[in-house]
Amino acid sequence: MESTANPSKTPLSPISSSDTKNVQDLTVFVENLLGNMQDKFQTMSDNILTRMDEMGGRIDELEKNIGDLMQQAGIEDETSTTQK
Repeated sequence: MESTANPSKTPLSPISSSDTKNVQDLTVFVENLLGNMQDKFQTMSDNILTRMDEMGGRIDELEKNIGDLMQQAGIEDETSTTQK
């Protein structure tokens, strides 16, 4: 059996300075893109945490108001009597 040369295999050519510049440009582009995405995700995360904190405060205030209304109506708060 004879071995035949594989025409799809071509020798690697040396990297030219324009190829190096393209690789550097692509690297800078990707780094900038990832940095921008990280900044956007951090901003979104901060906004979500702020809203969750605000919602927690509102829930606490609502619980207090409900407790006050129950006290005014003469209904004893079951959770406070079980904790005593």
